[in-house]
Amino acid sequence: MIPQQTLKSSINCTGIGVHSNRKVHMELHPAAPGTGIVFCRSDLPSGSTRMIEAIHTNIIDTRLCTTIGNGRTSVRTIEHLMAALAGCGIDNAVVELDGDEVPVMDGSAAPFVFLIECAGIVEQCAPRRAIEVLRPVKLGDEDRWISVAPAESFSLRCDIDFDHPMLGHQSVLFEPTRTSFRTELSRARTFCRESDVEGILAAGMGRGGSLENTVVIGDDGPLNEDGLRYPDECARHKALDCFGDLYLAGAPILGHVHCRRTGHGMNHALLSALLGDPEAWRLTGAEQEPGYEPVAAIA
Repeated sequence: MIPQQTLKSSINCTGIGVHSNRKVHMELHPAAPGTGIVFCRSDLPSGSTRMIEAIHTNIIDTRLCTTIGNGRTSVRTIEHLMAALAGCGIDNAVVELDGDEVPVMDGSAAPFVFLIECAGIVEQCAPRRAIEVLRPVKLGDEDRWISVAPAESFSLRCDIDFDHPMLGHQSVLFEPTRTSFRTELSRARTFCRESDVEGILAAGMGRGGSLENTVVIGDDGPLNEDGLRYPDECARHKALDCFGDLYLAGAPILGHVHCRRTGHGMNHALLSALLGDPEAWRLTGAEQEPGYEPVAAIA
């Protein structure tokens, strides 16, 4: 039996939202077995309406980030934190925020990995559940697609292809362990092309973006003084985003995911297609039927 895990103690940080440019305080708390990952808006009145489960059926927007909601409230830009929780093997946690956006920190998942490791990780007296892929699922077309196929463990191949002299085609293969996530993906920062900045701001997004939390790619290379953390940092960040989005399945996925030129919307669509077909997957590590929702409801 592989046990579920949670944080050993609570821990907090403060930062700004990359889209809202608002200061936000975040606290990560331990949670009981079967809780899953739950976001709590502490700036709202007490009650169930300020709690949002991090599951794919609660995704309400995928423009430039992943946003979840419960019909009354929402939290956006959760993908980097979700990737850190997945990469560190955290099954159960409550994420408390006094705003509507997870702080961007340096644009990667590394600060969240640091927080989790400082808080500590403890095993719990309940088996870890996993979503075993039983048959291939694929969405998209010849140019842009995402797929998942049966495999004994999770792996992810991410391909990007930009019409840009400093980006072009990049490919990364990720097979997660806690060490590999920390070294291979966690430090990869969010990025955009310099030519896209004006459009992002005009859409009311990216107001908190800066060279301290975003890699901006100009015609001659990154505008950031420190350059790139990896030669293929942009592909690694796309893989990081996908890894975080897929943790909204509510449990780890046992399958090989391959994506090309995708984003948050197609990551969400893959989860909907996979989990919406009871014959395409089954839950392991728990005595439940294949149609069982992976995350338990909050009491």
